[in-house]
Amino acid sequence: MKSSLLLAATAAVIMSACSDNRPIVEASFDVIPQPQSIDTIAGRTGYIISRSTEIHYAPETSEMERHARFLQQYAEDILGYRIPIKAGIPTKTRSADSGILLKLEKGDAQSEAYDILVSSDQMWITSTGTAGIFYGIQTLRKALATAPITGNADGFRVSLPAVHITDAPRFAYRGMHLDVCRHFFPIDSVKTYIDMLALHNMNTFHWHLSDDQGWRIEIKQYPELTSIGSVRKGTMIGRDFSSNDSIPVSGYFTQEEAHEVVRYAAERHIQVIPEIEMPGHMQGALAAYPQLGCTGGPYDVIGWWGISDDVLCVGNPEVVKFCENILDEIMDIFPSKYIHIGGDECPKVRWEKCPKCQAKVRELGLQKDKQFSAEQKLQSWFTHQIDDYLTAHDHTAIGWDEILEGGISDNAVVMSWRGVEGAVEAAHQGHHSIMVPTSYFYFDYYQRRNREHEPLSIGGYVPIEKVYSFNPIPEALTDDEQKYIWGVQANIWTEYIHTFNHVQYMALPRMGALAEVQWCQPEQKDYTRFFANLGNLTHLYDIYSWRWSRQAYEEPMTDE
Repeated sequence: MKSSLLLAATAAVIMSACSDNRPIVEASFDVIPQPQSIDTIAGRTGYIISRSTEIHYAPETSEMERHARFLQQYAEDILGYRIPIKAGIPTKTRSADSGILLKLEKGDAQSEAYDILVSSDQMWITSTGTAGIFYGIQTLRKALATAPITGNADGFRVSLPAVHITDAPRFAYRGMHLDVCRHFFPIDSVKTYIDMLALHNMNTFHWHLSDDQGWRIEIKQYPELTSIGSVRKGTMIGRDFSSNDSIPVSGYFTQEEAHEVVRYAAERHIQVIPEIEMPGHMQGALAAYPQLGCTGGPYDVIGWWGISDDVLCVGNPEVVKFCENILDEIMDIFPSKYIHIGGDECPKVRWEKCPKCQAKVRELGLQKDKQFSAEQKLQSWFTHQIDDYLTAHDHTAIGWDEILEGGISDNAVVMSWRGVEGAVEAAHQGHHSIMVPTSYFYFDYYQRRNREHEPLSIGGYVPIEKVYSFNPIPEALTDDEQKYIWGVQANIWTEYIHTFNHVQYMALPRMGALAEVQWCQPEQKDYTRFFANLGNLTHLYDIYSWRWSRQAYEEPMTDE
C-alpha cells in the first residue's frame, strides 16, 4: 500500500512538471561584476527554473543550508515563488531534473573563487570555500534579474543558457565605509547597507563609529562616552558655519546590537572593521572626559563640520590607557583582525602649547627635521603605542595615510585617501594599503555637474564613469611592490546625509562601478559593456526598493 502511494505521488509530481505551460523567458549572465570567464557550451540547451526546481546542498552543514536559504529567498524576491530546499546531492536516477546544486569541493583554489556549470538538467555552483558558494549564488541571483519578466513574475519560467563560468576576485579587500557619527542610522539600516555590499560581492564593512560630532558605540568602562558623547545639541544649517538648528542629534549602538551586526555581516562573508578615531576627531569623547584634553575643557560635541583643534592630550599618560581600555572592548565585540584607528586630520596647535605634550617631546628626544615637526613625530609615537598594543592582542591597525607622517609603525595598514601617494609610499616601505582616493571613491561627493535638483552635498564631483575608470595599481610601483595594494574601498561621510534613503542614493549605482574595480581583472573592464548591464543591476535595486541615482542615464560625465 505504501509503495502504491509513493508511485502515485511521484507520478503526480512528474505530471505537474510536464503540465507547466507558463511562458519561458530567457535570462543571461550579463551581470555586475562581470565574471572572469563565461564559456558557452555549444550544442547544449540551458536550464529552466520553475516551480518544480529544487535547491540541493552538500555537505549538509548549517552554513551550507543557510546559503541555500539565501538563494531560495533571492529567487523568490525575483520570481515570486519559493523553490524547495533539500539536503544532499541527488543522483540522476532519482530525477531527470537534478535541480540547482551547491557543493563544496576539496582543492587549493582560493575560497572566494567559484564555478557555475549550467546544463539542461542541472546547475552546479561549486567552490572550495563557502564564500565562493555565496558569490556564485550572487551571480545566479543577478542573472535571474536579467529575465524580461513583466507583470506577475509567478507567471513565468526562466531559462538560463548552458555555460561554464569560472570566477574569482582581483583584490582580497573589497570594502565600503559608512559614517554613522555625523548622522545616526539604526541597526535595520545598517543591515540593509550590508545587504547592498553583499549584492556587489564586497567582503568588508568599514564602520566609522566615533568622531567630533558624536560617539556611537557603547563602551561599558566609560558609560559617559554614550550618555554625553553621543548627544549633539544641534547642527549647522546648510553651509552656514555660524548657524545652529538647535535640534538634538543622538543615538548609539549597544554592544549587543554591534554583535548582531557582526553576526549578520559574517553570514554574508563580510568582515566588520570598526573605526575608533584617535588622537584627533575625538571631541565627542572629550565632551565626556574633558581631563583627557590639553586644556581640560569644557568641551561640547560639536555641531559644525570640519576639524577641531581639540584632540587627545598624548602627553597625558592616562590617554594611552584610555585608548587601550576602549580597544579592549572593541576587540571583544569585533572579531576582525583589523581595527581602524583613524589618525587623520589631527591638528598640533594644542600640543605645541601643552606643557604635558612638550614634556613628552623632550622625554622622547623628538626634534623637528626637514620632513616632520616634533609634534608630527609625537603623533607617530602615539600610533606606535596603539599599534603595539593591538599587535600584542593579535590585531592589526589600519590608519588613514597621515600615519605615514613621522614614521609608520611596524604592522600598520595604510588607507590612502589624499590621492594614491600614501599607498605608493606605504608600498615602498613594505606596508599594505587600501585605495580610497577622494577624487574617485568619496561617494558623499556630487554625482552630477548640474546640482540644481540634487540634495545638498559636501562638494566634489564623482560621476559613475569616473569611479569605473580608476586603476588601483599605480605605475610608480614595481612588480614586487604591487602586491602591497590590498584592495579598494569607497567612503560615505554623512555631514550632509540625514537619511538612509539619501545614503542609498549616494551609493547606488556607483557601488556597481566600484564592484568591477574591486573584482574584475583590468582586461575585463569595459565601460560600454558595464553600462549595457547596469539596467539589470538597477532592476534589483527596484525590487528591493533601494533608491538610486539616474546620473549615468540622464547626465553622463563631462570633462572637468
